[in-house]
Amino acid sequence: MVQLYNLHPFGSQRVVPCKQEPAQFCCGHDVLFVASAAASCGVEVFAVRPEGRCEPLGSFATLGPVLRMAHSRAGDYLVTIEEKSKATFLRAYVNWRCMSAGSSRVCVRMVGHKMEESYTETLKEQMSIVEMALSDPPLCISCCPVNGDLLVGCRNKLVMFCLKYLVINQNLTVLDFERSLILHIDNFIPAEVAFYSRHIAITTELDVLIVKLDLIQQSADRGEQCACQVSTTEKLVDGGIKDEDLAAHSLQLELDEFVICQKPVELLGEESKLCKIPITLESTELSTEGKKHFQLQYLLFRHFTPDQSPFGFCEETKLHSVQFLPVYQTGSSVTANEESENKKELLSLFCFFSLPHVGYLYSVGKLIQLISTYQYSERSEQAVLTPQFLHVITSESLQCYTVRCSAAAARDEDPYIDTTVKACPPVTLDVCTLRMQLFIGPRAICHYKNHIILLTKADTEDITERRKPSRRMLSRKADSNKSGTNSESEPGWNLYIINTVSTIQLYREMVDYSRTYENVRTESCIHLLSEAHLLVRAAITDPSFFKSDDKEELLRAFRESCAFLGDCYSRFDTKDYHLALPYYRMSGLSVAEVLERLASESGEIQMYERGLIFYLTHSLNEELNEELSKELADKVLQIFYLADPMQLPHIICSPCMKNVCPLTAVKYLRKVEDIMPSVVLTLTKAFMALKMGDLMMYECEMNSHKETMLACGFIGQPELLRECKEGIVIPTEFAVHLKVLQPGLLVAATVALHENSKIELKEADMFFKMLCNNGEDMVPQLLVDFWEALLVACSQEEVLQELLLRVTYQYVWRISKKQLPETKPLKTTEDLINSCDHFGSIFPWVTFIMSMESPLDKDCSEDISKLQSILCGQSIDITATLPILEPLAAAGNVGLTVRVLCSTRLGKYEESIDQLLRQCPAAVVLYAQHELKGDSRAVWWNKLLPELCERARLTGSDCPVLISSLKETLSVVAMELELWDFLSLLPEDGTAAFFLPHLLHCSQRKQLM
Repeated sequence: MVQLYNLHPFGSQRVVPCKQEPAQFCCGHDVLFVASAAASCGVEVFAVRPEGRCEPLGSFATLGPVLRMAHSRAGDYLVTIEEKSKATFLRAYVNWRCMSAGSSRVCVRMVGHKMEESYTETLKEQMSIVEMALSDPPLCISCCPVNGDLLVGCRNKLVMFCLKYLVINQNLTVLDFERSLILHIDNFIPAEVAFYSRHIAITTELDVLIVKLDLIQQSADRGEQCACQVSTTEKLVDGGIKDEDLAAHSLQLELDEFVICQKPVELLGEESKLCKIPITLESTELSTEGKKHFQLQYLLFRHFTPDQSPFGFCEETKLHSVQFLPVYQTGSSVTANEESENKKELLSLFCFFSLPHVGYLYSVGKLIQLISTYQYSERSEQAVLTPQFLHVITSESLQCYTVRCSAAAARDEDPYIDTTVKACPPVTLDVCTLRMQLFIGPRAICHYKNHIILLTKADTEDITERRKPSRRMLSRKADSNKSGTNSESEPGWNLYIINTVSTIQLYREMVDYSRTYENVRTESCIHLLSEAHLLVRAAITDPSFFKSDDKEELLRAFRESCAFLGDCYSRFDTKDYHLALPYYRMSGLSVAEVLERLASESGEIQMYERGLIFYLTHSLNEELNEELSKELADKVLQIFYLADPMQLPHIICSPCMKNVCPLTAVKYLRKVEDIMPSVVLTLTKAFMALKMGDLMMYECEMNSHKETMLACGFIGQPELLRECKEGIVIPTEFAVHLKVLQPGLLVAATVALHENSKIELKEADMFFKMLCNNGEDMVPQLLVDFWEALLVACSQEEVLQELLLRVTYQYVWRISKKQLPETKPLKTTEDLINSCDHFGSIFPWVTFIMSMESPLDKDCSEDISKLQSILCGQSIDITATLPILEPLAAAGNVGLTVRVLCSTRLGKYEESIDQLLRQCPAAVVLYAQHELKGDSRAVWWNKLLPELCERARLTGSDCPVLISSLKETLSVVAMELELWDFLSLLPEDGTAAFFLPHLLHCSQRKQLM
């Protein structure tokens, strides 16, 4: 569907002062070439000034009438198809600017002709005409804007000429061409071709084929062989089809009275290979060094059927105006001297072609898809596509349509553009007609920057009508140097250069026009503002934007268009209401500015649609450094109370709402609680009570639920406890109050937040440090309480190990520094052992060692017992803990227990026994009884018994502890070993009276068994 508006994209128009009636014309970089239709064949050249004025630069003769012509920016040459004596010639005019400088010297040479040194010195000051011989007459031409290569369409083939720069000497470089590639296409007569960076579009009367030449790395022989094989296979398929056609020939004879038409076909991407149009590549480059090899990729194929009526074919149907439109990466730079195509980064590529009554715009870059379809109001003659518009001429008018290239390119550049941060009008948005400008007899059209060159030619019967006052709104400014004889002798034609208005001017008009639909047709208002937005977006993505004089004005217009679209989606009841958020964000407006935009003159917002609620909900729940005034904050409360009352707790806790009136907030919260009570509402009311200083109300609210329920209530609204500013977590007044009066609830709530992914471990560390006003390196006891509580609740292994290492480090640091916690810990060692599997019961031998008090062990008893409890558990990674425990290496009995516990966890029982025998032999048997079990039981007789015997022999009766430990060990070993094994362990010089009871006990155990 095409929307129709009556805007004014066309500005002033001037008449190009041609001396002869134009037959063909085209635009160059900054010039206009006009080939005359008169008997005196030639080309006039005009300089096109920014304001649209044309100044003659000169002219040069051609071989015959020009049938087709094109200009290449790369190489700055003009190529023509000329006719003479019923033969057609392909010629390229190089260095043509010498003609405008007054030089009349012309050099004619064949393509590839080797120029002699004496002859080439004169090329600096003369125009060169390069003739390119072809085996078949040329039908159509196209120049690649990237590298200046030339594509020529002939019957059943396309010929590609590469542009070459021949360096004759240090001061002279000459352009030449080399026939490099031929694309053979059976039974295919091209009517038009388009060429851009190895992309080729070909049209016949009813077919469109778009292909791409992909460079491949392989040897020349292999490349040619591959091409031949592909060709042969395709020809066989094609041959099969011909055989079927011949087999059906007898049926065709019976159907001579009928007209048979093929069905329309559209094939995209890989499917386009099924078009049954075989193409064979033939490389014709002479040099083998640096030779390029291509393979063909089919991109698109369409076949159309003639327009029909119940009485047969109503009119001739032919495709026309095939062309490529590249869109470049935003920010692609160009040189100051020349906007060279190959210095820009291609982002998207589009292809347009048209039937008499409908035009088609396709994306043929990253994704092959139909972008837009244009239904014309009358039969079209020709069309030109620009990044912002599609200009179409019919028999009576020049029509201007919008395009979706900038919308498609935006998505190619950023596939995630349709989010809550960014947005762009959809590619599927209906196109619209901005203007239908009346002209008499438009015949041809071309485009250059913001100029449209239009050839009109009236029929004889229209000349009289043409002299009447014009109905057009454009100001016809004929150049003063147009000859008077022209209007008398040739009154039926004119060549106009029409200036399109600036982007800003047309944007303003579209915005003003959209206001007429604000209260009548919502969708039309949004549609027109979307068109205005895309118009500005297309101007911003143009590579010349960064050198534009109105760059800042365009950026302001872009932000303004985003704000207008945000207004529409927030005020109107549309299915795309969520777009209010990204458009307002792209506009750069603050929340306060948005609220002021949507307010009426009386200061009251007229209505609260879903778009406004969606925008405010997301904006107020984010980390914004904006604080609304008391009036605006209260207005936001009113909006949400009426539109979405359940969101009130979230809105009140927003950093933007710090200035909200607490009394007003409580009033609204109580009304909501009467309908649907919740713990979050209770906590929010308590927060507001703190802001008002009403401690009685605070206590009443906090006592209305159990502490467990309150802790879970903070999960629904974490902002009651903390807010974020620039990535920094800051405690709220509520958190400060809980720290003093209910630290257990604060810790429990923070654990609940962590377990529900509302706060990260690093953020919690920062939160408690700021809450307790500790330095960056100081760990407050409340944070240690949080870690201990999290050990009880957490189930993630990685987090558990990190927490265990953190609390271990803190215990060790405080024990080694004799530093007591600044507040009483919330949990004792016994509490942790009873509630957490990661804290184990302290072993009896550890308790025995610690009962033998030393001066160092009297301080930090709670930290010591917690550390020992962790080491007695089975969760902590001992290997990772060893470096942390280093400060306690010489810490008396504490250090001994820590070292022995670590050695035992690592399976080093003998090392543990040595440490105990050296420092606390009284505990060695207790240790052995607790630890030496199962596979480690042999340590009793392999290590402990020999060690005790040796030490007892050395000390004698002076160490009763060793004697006692030896007796207990002998009792255990006697119960475990056979008599002969036990006897072999006893020392030869031992006292028989000492060992005999144990031998008898071992012997009696054997007899009983």
